[in-house]
Amino acid sequence: MFRIDRRSLRFHLFTWLCGVALVVVGTTWLLHGFLLQDLARDFLGERLRQEASHTLQQLRQDRSSAPSLLDSASQGYQVFHHLYVLQLNGEVTTSHPRWLAPLEPHLEGEDDALVDVVWQDRQLLIHRRAFTLEGGRGVLLIGEDFAPVKAGLATLHWWVGGIAGLLLVLLFALNLMAVNRGLRPLSRLQRQLHELQSGSRHRLDLETPSELDDLVAQLNRFMDEIDRRLERSRESVANLSHALKTPLAAVTQVLRGSRPIDDERRHRMLQRLEDMHAQLAAELRRSQIAGPHAGQVTHLRRDGERLIEMFGVLYPDKDFRLEVLPDGEACAPIESRDFSEMLGIVLDNAGKWAERAVVCRLELASSLRITVEDDGPGVTPDDIPLLGQRGRRLDESRPGHGLGLSILRQLVEQYGGQLRFDVGARGGLRVVLTIAHGEPCP
Repeated sequence: MFRIDRRSLRFHLFTWLCGVALVVVGTTWLLHGFLLQDLARDFLGERLRQEASHTLQQLRQDRSSAPSLLDSASQGYQVFHHLYVLQLNGEVTTSHPRWLAPLEPHLEGEDDALVDVVWQDRQLLIHRRAFTLEGGRGVLLIGEDFAPVKAGLATLHWWVGGIAGLLLVLLFALNLMAVNRGLRPLSRLQRQLHELQSGSRHRLDLETPSELDDLVAQLNRFMDEIDRRLERSRESVANLSHALKTPLAAVTQVLRGSRPIDDERRHRMLQRLEDMHAQLAAELRRSQIAGPHAGQVTHLRRDGERLIEMFGVLYPDKDFRLEVLPDGEACAPIESRDFSEMLGIVLDNAGKWAERAVVCRLELASSLRITVEDDGPGVTPDDIPLLGQRGRRLDESRPGHGLGLSILRQLVEQYGGQLRFDVGARGGLRVVLTIAHGEPCP
C-alpha cells in the first residue's frame, strides 16, 4: 500500500512546487479570460470607429444617401450583426427599429464613446460618434452583436484551459523529477550513514552540493572526535593497567606475607596507594576531556570568578586576582569543564608555589589568551622545557605527583592551542595558554 510521508522533505518540496505551479497556471488562465475579452472589445471597437468614420464621410459627400445607407445596413444586419442609428436635426432613423428604445438614451451624449448595451439577453457593442453636418448636430450609433464573439472567446478560453491543465500535469511530473534528482545527494548520504552504522565505511566522502558541505564536515569531525575519545579511553585503561599493576602486586604481596608491617613498610604502602589514587584520578580527568567539538561555550568572567573564589578558600594566605579583557560578558567556544580543568590546574600550581599573590588574566580577541603568574621562587631557564612532562616533578618539597601539567598540555593540544612557560615579572612562574577562535558571546 502506497503511503505518503508528510514529514519528508520530498513531500514538502513537491507540495510547494506543485502549489506554486497551480497558482501561476490558474492565475494566468484567469487573466487570459479577462485580457482576451478586453482585447476583442478593443478590436471590435476600433472597427466600429472606422465604420463610423467611413459612414460620416459618405454622408458629407451626399446627404441624400443616408436613407439608402441605413436601408443597406438593415438588410445586411442579419449577416454582419451590425446596427446603425442616426440622429440628425432631431430626426432619428435606424436600421433596426426594435433596438431604438434601449439605444435612445445614448443619443444624448456629446462625446465619442464605446458602450455596452444589454437588452432581452442580447449584448451590443455600440460606438457613439457625435458630429455636425451643414450646421446641424447629429449623433451616429454603430453597433455589433457581441454575443457570438463572447461565445467564441469562451470556447477559446476553455480550450486554453484544457491545454493549461495538460501543461500543469506535465509541470507536476517535471517537479517530481526535479525534486527526486535534487534530493539524490541526501539519499546517498543516508546510504553512507547506514554503511557507517554497519561498519563498512569509516568516513563520509561523497560529492555533495555546497549546502551540505558543512553538514558532512561536521559529521566527519564528530566521528573523528569519537575516535579520539575512544583512543583516549583505551590509552587511559592501558596507562592504569601499567601504572597500577606493579604497586597492586607489591601491596598484595605484603598483605599476604607473614612478616609484621612496621611503620616504614606501612609508610611505603601508603605512598604507593596514594600514587595509585593520583594516577587513577589523573586518568579519569583525561577521560572527561570533551574537546573543541562539544558544541558548548564557557563564560569567562562567571567561570573564572568561581575558580578564583574556590582557590582563595583552598589557599587563604594567598591573594588571587582576576582580570578579564574586554570587560563584560564574553564567552569562548570551550566546554565549561575543560576550561575549569585548564585554569584550575594552573591556579592550583600557582597557589602551591606563590608567596603571597597570584594574578590571572583572561584576554579574548581573535584568540583566547590565559595568563597566570605568581610571585613564588619560579623555575630556572634550564628546567622550563621539562615542565609538563608526564610524572616529572622538579621539586619534591610540595605535595603532588607531577601529573597536572601533563594533563594541561594534553587539554591545550586537544583545542589546537599553545602552552608556554617562562619567568614572570614577579620572579615566579608565568604560564600562558593561547587557544584560537575565541569569539564574544552573541
